[in-house]
Amino acid sequence: MTASAESTGTREITIAHSPDSDDAFMFYGLATNKVRVNGYKFTHTLCDIETLNQKAMNEAFYDVTAISFHAYPYIQDNYALMACGGSVGEGYGPMIVASQRFSLSEIKKIKVAVPGTLTTAYLALKLFAPEIETAVVPFDKIIPEVLAGNYQAGLIIHEGQLTYAHSGMHKIIDLGQWWREETKLPLPLGGNAIRRSLGQNVMLKVTQALRDSIQHGLDHREEALSYAMQFARDLDTNLADKFVGMYVNERTLNYGDDGREAIRKLLTLGHERGIIPHPVKVDFVG
Repeated sequence: MTASAESTGTREITIAHSPDSDDAFMFYGLATNKVRVNGYKFTHTLCDIETLNQKAMNEAFYDVTAISFHAYPYIQDNYALMACGGSVGEGYGPMIVASQRFSLSEIKKIKVAVPGTLTTAYLALKLFAPEIETAVVPFDKIIPEVLAGNYQAGLIIHEGQLTYAHSGMHKIIDLGQWWREETKLPLPLGGNAIRRSLGQNVMLKVTQALRDSIQHGLDHREEALSYAMQFARDLDTNLADKFVGMYVNERTLNYGDDGREAIRKLLTLGHERGIIPHPVKVDFVG
């Protein structure tokens, strides 16, 4: 708790999430004080998801942090998953794209630019093609790097899923669709984790605050979308609205039984296939 927080009798909760339109929409209520919690002050840090994954893994840096689900096994001792705030692909998700057409057997023999080795996109890629060679490239540089000929293919996340065709790229495979065909489950991509050291009561209060913020955004969609547009890279309002709808919806309020099953299955498979080095214990707050 900071000195200023102590003097006003409030507890400061540090929140970190990515500068994306879906996360901005989700946190709109808390970030603009439309949603308040008596006795708590929320401060926000914006950072790309792979950096947040690394920070959460190396130190319990923020009270609440957005993470890729692939990162959770590495932080599970210090963090628990919040039962809301997840981005889940309902038969869609990260895509492999290329500037020319490749078959699925061909793509497995090509070096693919990926947005980070702790992203869920990378985990899904390795489940799809265990031997595939990869190179880490910042997520917003992947399409330009492929277009420049530095890589033959790239694994795209975030808004690129809606804009790749505008760049003349070809979709080779949608890993969310592949996962659905393999498991009959949605593909859980990212969630929010909360520091265990806060204690159960605080964890529950903060989780409810996030759920209230998500609900506020859904109930005041036009205002929340207007706020989120400042983070909508290369998207017009219609595309931003579509992107937000893909990843902030009823499942963001509650994963549902199949959503929770999907998280456990994804991480268990990752461990069984040798991608995640240790067993995973998934527990939810709220």
